Amino acid sequence: MSHKFILTFLLVFTFGCISAQNAPILIKGKVLESNNNLPIEYATISILNKNSNQPLTGTISGQDGTFQLKTNETNFLIEVSFMGFKSKTISEFEIIKNTIDLNTIILSEDSQALDEIVVRAEKSQTEFKLDKRVFNVGLDLSSTGASSLEVLNSIPSVNVNIEGEISLRGSQGVQILINGKPSVLASADGNALGSITADMIEQVEVITNPSAKYDAEGTSGIINIIIKKSEKRGINGSATLNFGVPNSNSFGLSVNKRTEKFNLFSQLGFGIRTFPDERKSINQDLINNTTIRSIGESEFDEKFANILIGTDYHINDRNVITLSGSYAYEFEDQYSNTNFTETDASNATTNSWIRDEVTEADNPKLRYELQYKKNFKRHEDQNLLFSALGSSFRKDQFSDFENTVIMGDDDDFQQKTRTDYKLEDYTFKLDYTHPFLEKYTIETGSQYVINSVSNDFAVSNLENGIWVNNPDLTNVFDFDQKVLGIYTTAAYEGDIWGLKLGLRFEHTDLSTLLETTNESNGNNYSNLFPSIHSSYKISDNFSIQAGYSKRIKRPGLRELNPFSNIRNNFNISTGNPDLQPEYTDSYEITSIHKIGKASLNFSLYNRYTIDVVDRISTFENNVSTSRPENVGTNSTTGFEANGKYAPTDWFSFNGDFNINYFTRKGVFEATNFDFKGNQWSSSLTTKFKLPSQFDLEISGNYNSKFKTLQNDISENYFADFGLRKKILKGKVILNLSIRDVFATRINETITSQSDFYLFNSRQRGRFVTFGISYGFGKGEAMQFSGQRR
Repeated sequence: MSHKFILTFLLVFTFGCISAQNAPILIKGKVLESNNNLPIEYATISILNKNSNQPLTGTISGQDGTFQLKTNETNFLIEVSFMGFKSKTISEFEIIKNTIDLNTIILSEDSQALDEIVVRAEKSQTEFKLDKRVFNVGLDLSSTGASSLEVLNSIPSVNVNIEGEISLRGSQGVQILINGKPSVLASADGNALGSITADMIEQVEVITNPSAKYDAEGTSGIINIIIKKSEKRGINGSATLNFGVPNSNSFGLSVNKRTEKFNLFSQLGFGIRTFPDERKSINQDLINNTTIRSIGESEFDEKFANILIGTDYHINDRNVITLSGSYAYEFEDQYSNTNFTETDASNATTNSWIRDEVTEADNPKLRYELQYKKNFKRHEDQNLLFSALGSSFRKDQFSDFENTVIMGDDDDFQQKTRTDYKLEDYTFKLDYTHPFLEKYTIETGSQYVINSVSNDFAVSNLENGIWVNNPDLTNVFDFDQKVLGIYTTAAYEGDIWGLKLGLRFEHTDLSTLLETTNESNGNNYSNLFPSIHSSYKISDNFSIQAGYSKRIKRPGLRELNPFSNIRNNFNISTGNPDLQPEYTDSYEITSIHKIGKASLNFSLYNRYTIDVVDRISTFENNVSTSRPENVGTNSTTGFEANGKYAPTDWFSFNGDFNINYFTRKGVFEATNFDFKGNQWSSSLTTKFKLPSQFDLEISGNYNSKFKTLQNDISENYFADFGLRKKILKGKVILNLSIRDVFATRINETITSQSDFYLFNSRQRGRFVTFGISYGFGKGEAMQFSGQRR
């Protein structure tokens, strides 16, 4: 019995020792930052192999900076790290009762790493993909306090005129998307794109030849504006304060909280902006030799406030639901004063009067979105995405006009207008991406877009002290459009060459109604839109891309609505309810070069458009009336070159040059409009890094004169200036921006016909803005300094 007892005791003792040796080791501690001894949330604690430094396991710190994890390893190191701080490696520690208590671990800021983060965020970079160019928007100095329109105007191939009209390679048939979807903010009818500020933009995608995956709308291409939404863990955010002359005063606050399951994001902003305007016009009757000249100035004041709240809920590693909503309210005041003079054939003044306008408007905007994304285990790029987006915009506007006679036989008179404008948009999208065999990808999906607009416009004249409605200028115009799209694409992308084929089907159901006169128009049509894109990599520094797509440009509300503003009764612009869509076949080939510190890109392109929409002006009783019409075809062949060169660390410049030749053919009401022409544009931006952390940016833009069916558009040129100073280790950034430094950005249009001559000029002037930005968070947020609102 004694032998059995001793044997049993030895077995139990040995097993206990082995069990004790194999018991996991508990590692615990707390991570603090050195400046204020505050806890660091989401610091990374890694267990590394002592010989190979390969990671074995790890964890992250909690909200109070504490952590704990277990390991069965015996030969290891402990590394504690967090972005923007110097990592700490611990190789000497005591194991007491299978526990390593590291107590408090202090991490100090890595100022060099923080500067690198800020610098990376400041640089605007361009990426070339198979069917688009992606511009990563950095902290371009001249964009301080600017809207998205100024950002777009700084991007190669894109031009924004003083009216806010966007063109791509000289063509205005551009589809604007927000985060890949149509939005009330991008609607020309709402005129709200300017409410997106530069510091809210992450990327701008320029798609001159979109694949079938994208909406076929836009004959010259698509511009997709990607709004920032932080995914950084912990609390991150920034505050921005801007002051400007004329008024560009605003405050913005952005806060983001990222946890294991939720990403909460919010933006708040309010301010006031002023847009001055100087206008000149000449209406000359060449038959009767009479002329009406006008010169005036106006001031448009906009007070605004907006709030955005949203969250990403990570159900698990592969399923995310996003819910967001935003509300904005704008209050507009506009005043204009215009002097009119009428002269006869001997240039003697026969009539002279002043026309004053006072306008007030309220613009509430609402936007809401639900999105669900599912990633699949089989492949990291396999995903299913569903989104439902709704938005509404309303404008309640009242205008008072008063004519005061200075000279002549006419009487003083007053007019007033009322506008009740309502817009509702709904977009439903379903997209599925399926990669296979490593280099192949199939995409398929559908989209259904509903646009509904009602524009109630009334004009009244004061007659004998009584306001009398003018039935010729009063009506309710309803616009309803539904577009269903279904697409599929197949792509091969190898190391040397790639090919992407696509086909999109779209059915459009459009109806318009003038309620007062009960005039209705309907248009239903279906189209196929093929696309093909290819790329070939000749070497690491030289590759070629080519593409083809078919596009459509559907007429919008402003082009269809037969009523318009009566600010100037002698220059009237109306719509055409019978307008048909344009169709364009677009071809393009691009070469991409990297030569040392320079990158260069050259493109040849051709666009052939049928049923081209152009404005035709008619003239009667000194009144010019322009109306859009479908007139013939247009063939445009162009060349574009853009590049960037950074010869030193403190100096770089990038530029863009675009020229195209076009041939217009068309007949309208027995008048032949065949002609040929060309236009070109160029831009150059230089950046300097100066001592004491000052940055300087100077840019110049030039747009040549060109012809349309009846008009000659004059040349246009302007320069922008920006200066930045970083303080407090880059956490605070001071910005000075001057747009249109020399006040040379003037838009002039001349219409010269056999029986009449028209001249119109408009200028906004110089804008000076000073901004202060502060980024806060635990290190990671520094890359958002000065960018987010």
